[in-house]
Amino acid sequence: MQTLDKHRFIGLEWLRFLMGFYVVVYHTIHFYPERKTIPLLDEITSMGFFATSTFFVLSGFLLAHVYCGRGSLREPARSFWVKRFANLYPIHIFALLLAMAVVTWIGSLGIPPGAATASIRFVVFDTNEPLARTNPELFQHFMTNVELAFNAVLQLFMLQAWNPYYLTFNAPLWSISALFFFYLTFPKLAPRLMTSERPWQLLLLVWALYLIPPLLVIANQNYGMPFTGLLQRVPLFRLPEFLAGILLYAIFRRQYERGWAPSERQRVLLASYLVLSFALGTALFTHGPKFWYFLFHNGLFLPSQLILVYLAALAQEPASERIRHWSPRLGAASLSMFALHVPLSGIYMTLEQLIGGDLKACLSGNREVCIAAAGAYTNSIEWYWLFLLAVVVLCVLFQERLVVPTRKRILKVLLPRLAPPQQPPQASGGSLRP
Repeated sequence: MQTLDKHRFIGLEWLRFLMGFYVVVYHTIHFYPERKTIPLLDEITSMGFFATSTFFVLSGFLLAHVYCGRGSLREPARSFWVKRFANLYPIHIFALLLAMAVVTWIGSLGIPPGAATASIRFVVFDTNEPLARTNPELFQHFMTNVELAFNAVLQLFMLQAWNPYYLTFNAPLWSISALFFFYLTFPKLAPRLMTSERPWQLLLLVWALYLIPPLLVIANQNYGMPFTGLLQRVPLFRLPEFLAGILLYAIFRRQYERGWAPSERQRVLLASYLVLSFALGTALFTHGPKFWYFLFHNGLFLPSQLILVYLAALAQEPASERIRHWSPRLGAASLSMFALHVPLSGIYMTLEQLIGGDLKACLSGNREVCIAAAGAYTNSIEWYWLFLLAVVVLCVLFQERLVVPTRKRILKVLLPRLAPPQQPPQASGGSLRP
């Protein structure tokens, strides 16, 4: 019987990277009005939630492979939680501090027109009501001191995804908060899912349960607050994606151990379904009634995301040494890309404004002319590729030079505390027996 215990899913490393890259594009391309001159670019880059959901499915799949491949947890739950915490928290805190520093810097420059909202207090209420499109200013809000302190505490403990009203400081960090919750549930749920005799039936049940909340929201026309935020990111409503990934691995492992793999024709059919569903979903999401957003965001795309992870898991290790070298490095940097791209975009676009406006005035210290020229400058999509390249390079360096060493320090401090206390050696002989 074949075993997957030491199998390396190189296709999933590339998928992790590509999903992170897609989210970067999704969150930053809309800053460039020129994008509208490129056919279908708006539509193709409108499905950031597809990438995030795929990442959650992929996380469940990989964790099941690493920690629960044989149906039982490889190590005690407490050490698993410490390792997962050490993996997430450095990314979260460093990205949070960078985002706060960047928005404060941009606010201090005062470049119009974005200077008015460049503040750590500024948030936008989550709603899918038509009024949000026609009068977005009605949903803008500056947090009070109490709100600021409350959300700072949520961020400190990676609980920010549980706020359904708005996102704070560095919006994409909600995904790290959701992952943290998923990891807390893993030791209890994963062994049960992995040893289920009917993983296919369980997978269908998880999918059905996932679709219930959006169907209720649509039936009651609850497109405003807090329902939009609840479905978008509250971890309990996104947990089915993670659980589906675990069940997918259980199915994949059983197929692998039986020596079964889909034929070339079956893979083509699966890939065709994936492409067609994404194309149709994109068209309905961008041009159809607004209820499609809730369905696609919470469940309707789950079969496509499962297929994508499944096909990527089937990929064979390439012969190229260069590809084998870069696969784990880029895959490991994917979560850093989720966390860092917004502050990095703020730095890049602001520097482009300063350089493209009146660089001489900026260098000579003529602040008034420098800031006015920067405000009149329109960021060009022509140099967008340079930003994307910078994000990839910086996130790889961030992961390897800062996150990994910090994670090792955390583990060095916390893991020894989990070890059971050593028992004193018992004396030989029987004189000590009661």
